[in-house]
Amino acid sequence: MFDQVSIIGCGLIGSSVLRRLKKNKSAKKVVSYDNSKSVSEIVKKENLSDQLAANLSEAVKNSDFILIATPLSSFENIINSIKDNLKPGSILTDTCSVKTAVNNVVKKLKIKNSTWIPGHPVAGTENSGPNAGFADLFQDRWTILSPDKNVKDAEIKKTVLFWESMGSKVKIMSVEDHDKIISLTSHLPHVIAYNIVKTVMGSDEKTKNDIIRYSAGGLRDFTRIAASDPTMWKDIFIDNSGLIIDAIDKFSESLDEFKKAIKEKNSEKLLQIFEKSKEFRKSIIKAGQDTDKPDFGRK
Repeated sequence: MFDQVSIIGCGLIGSSVLRRLKKNKSAKKVVSYDNSKSVSEIVKKENLSDQLAANLSEAVKNSDFILIATPLSSFENIINSIKDNLKPGSILTDTCSVKTAVNNVVKKLKIKNSTWIPGHPVAGTENSGPNAGFADLFQDRWTILSPDKNVKDAEIKKTVLFWESMGSKVKIMSVEDHDKIISLTSHLPHVIAYNIVKTVMGSDEKTKNDIIRYSAGGLRDFTRIAASDPTMWKDIFIDNSGLIIDAIDKFSESLDEFKKAIKEKNSEKLLQIFEKSKEFRKSIIKAGQDTDKPDFGRK
């Protein structure tokens, strides 16, 4: 598909892409770069790429397809370091889950030679780092691409084919629609998960220990989400703050209704909420986004 592919950032997402590229042999040469020495050592030990670049300029030299898989806070430095070394006709894309912010950074820095196509593989786990990656992370998961209207169809098609080779289903969506949808499907659940853990942590020591000891499936599931990479989620909450605040406001309104129904012992209202929630869960399973197996469909 490509003569040379470069992966910048070799954490969960980047290392999973490297593993899939190795499995598929879909690039003649794969170059990787990470600014962490310990991460680079793991990439080298696992033989995940053909070349481990010493710096960002070297990482993108002669590459046809460059994927940046790092937190957004590092984006400006990365783009500044690579923009003058990009191969003419190359494609530059990313994995950030906030597209407006990353799009603004790239446009402000005015990259040359390369076509910028914002991307977001909607896949991941609560674990981070290269040891957490695996080749099938993106299998049957959505990847959303948000190219500008002036991007050529041929460049979009190449990027679509890349993610399809990762096992993804691909959807083209505007930056604005992406950020609004993801604020509700991903960012809000993380806000709730972090706040549930914060609430539990506010208990006295004995109660807290008992909660941990006797935690049921619901709490365990939320703590799994809350174990996600802190740096990445700090960036996400800051960079998509407006839409996340809107989502929190909507959630707060619903929570007030819920609280009122419980306080008033309104059985009819509570049943209505529960039944609608159950139907919504079924629609997620029907859409192929999860299974009806016990333990929320996770192995």
